[in-house]
Amino acid sequence: METFERAVDDFGPGQLWVGSLVAVILVAVGAVTAAPQAVWDRFLWQYFWGPVYADAKSASCAEMTASGPQPLYNGCAAAIQEGRLIAEPGYTLVSEIGYMLILVYMLVGVYFLLERLDIAEDPKLYFAFVPFMLLGGALRTVEDATDRAVDAGVSPIVEYPLSSLIISPVIYGTVFLLTLLVLVVCVDLEQRGVVDSYYRTTGAVGGVLVAVTLLYLTVVALTREYATLYPSVLITTVALASALSYGLYWAFETYRPAMNDGTGYIGLLVIWGHAIDGVANVVLADWLDALSVPLTYYPKHPANEFIIAATEALQPAGLSAAIGTSWPFLVVKLAVASLVVSLFNQEFIDDSPRYALLLLIAVTAVGLGPGTRDMLRATFGI
Repeated sequence: METFERAVDDFGPGQLWVGSLVAVILVAVGAVTAAPQAVWDRFLWQYFWGPVYADAKSASCAEMTASGPQPLYNGCAAAIQEGRLIAEPGYTLVSEIGYMLILVYMLVGVYFLLERLDIAEDPKLYFAFVPFMLLGGALRTVEDATDRAVDAGVSPIVEYPLSSLIISPVIYGTVFLLTLLVLVVCVDLEQRGVVDSYYRTTGAVGGVLVAVTLLYLTVVALTREYATLYPSVLITTVALASALSYGLYWAFETYRPAMNDGTGYIGLLVIWGHAIDGVANVVLADWLDALSVPLTYYPKHPANEFIIAATEALQPAGLSAAIGTSWPFLVVKLAVASLVVSLFNQEFIDDSPRYALLLLIAVTAVGLGPGTRDMLRATFGI
């Protein structure tokens, strides 16, 4: 313990974090080199990179063969029964735990970076990051559009391997690094007197990137046969999510004002981001027919699949036919988001403003990013 404390004093926590990152990479490379089949094929590839590869190839799954990975467009169930090494698009319990650990680890690194830059104590920076959360979902929809283009025999705007940068969960890292780059540049511009506010400039850049991405998707939906514009999905999702989140915010403000004291309107956006995710899942799973959208989507997250399966088993069939089976996911999202907001009281934020702000940004992003993707994917018929 004393040795660790001396190391922190000598090098600083930021340098130690960088050193730990280098060490983790070296250990991973060494493990892959020493036992490629066990470490790469049956762990890193099967649970992490294989699903991304299969998604990028618009395949039902991918198989690791002696000559390398191969996309499979049918016969995945039989391949799994035969014991072949298969990776399917989407998430597994193993990958979700892994990504959660990576997120926490990277948040620590970002905290040290913000501390070194001496920024991110002003809550206004939170609002500057919201456009980048929307950008992540929008860019993920661009990748969905490339899949449809390939299926239609049209050359997509982004092809593999570049398209892997905007596939979940790699896109989180892509947007994460892009946001950091824009932030650092804007901080430098403010320090040199080029701009008046780094957070307003950061937010403006993010807003422009979102607008350009949405414009591209709109053009695709209006000019390509493999996509169609369904604005009812966007309107319904945003309207319901906004009504539910503001209703909760108003209820807290009226009956338990202490829940909003620490976060204010940031808490409202946290709940709204997860409401977008919850409503979008319900709309895509159960209500597209009611909106006259001839599309079918399936959940890729184990938690969502479990909730739907449990509801199907417990809810009467007649009720399921009337209201669907995905609605508990929305309830869970709203409840968890509200609970998180309640934890950020004024004392916690005053004691650790930078840490609290970073956590609030991360909590919002893991809801608003996937929710935006689901909403836009159905909105543009992709």
